[in-house]
Amino acid sequence: MNPGEQFEGKVALVTGGANGLGRATAARLAGVGARVVVADNEEETGRVAASQIGAEFIHTDVTDPAASEAAVAFAVKEFGGLDIAFLNAGVSTGCGLVENFDIEKYRRAMGVNLDGVVFGLNAVVPAMRERGGGAIVATSSLAGLAPVPFDPVYAANKHAVIGLARSMGPVLATEGIHFNAICPGFADTRIIADFRDSLVEGGIPVIPVEEVVDAVLGLFGLDAGGECHFVQAGMDAQEFRFRNVPGPR
Repeated sequence: MNPGEQFEGKVALVTGGANGLGRATAARLAGVGARVVVADNEEETGRVAASQIGAEFIHTDVTDPAASEAAVAFAVKEFGGLDIAFLNAGVSTGCGLVENFDIEKYRRAMGVNLDGVVFGLNAVVPAMRERGGGAIVATSSLAGLAPVPFDPVYAANKHAVIGLARSMGPVLATEGIHFNAICPGFADTRIIADFRDSLVEGGIPVIPVEEVVDAVLGLFGLDAGGECHFVQAGMDAQEFRFRNVPGPR
């Protein structure tokens, strides 16, 4: 099945769709025939992005569960239902722990990066049940698969997204709703803007956004739930294989 056949006429909601990976994914989905709703807290940028890619826009603060519910209701009202959700909204942390802890920055990062996925999941699943199934991808990170000493708060919320996907994915798959997570390395988006030059100088490759979009669309077509696919420079995107927890003796 080519992408046009897979996505033609499907209704997709993309959070964090005004910039970066969200915008690129929304544009790709629209380009292969999906009807797309861009949801973002940046209203002006979001409206411009939606207009340029042929999508609809709704102002959405993903830290507010009512806003996620309103975004889903908007998609259903505009297009008759919901088939695809990319729960992608994310922010950098901007604080550490102990001496460098900032409670407001912590709450903002946890609110967007974790609550945004939880509230988004709660909002999209009922609409997908009405359609008899659907596909959900949440944005985690390589920081959700490995320790990140320089940003432990970011690692914590991205690990939590992994745990959510692995726990709920197999459950939702029994209903034909396939929920998985994407775990990119350092993709070329504004979330790495403050240290992009340092990455390049240190010889760490920055991943083109379109390579991550390829992996996201691949997950939308996956007939499984609870998988976490990583995207790393110089490698094909693939499932991360978790070791089983040892059983009792």
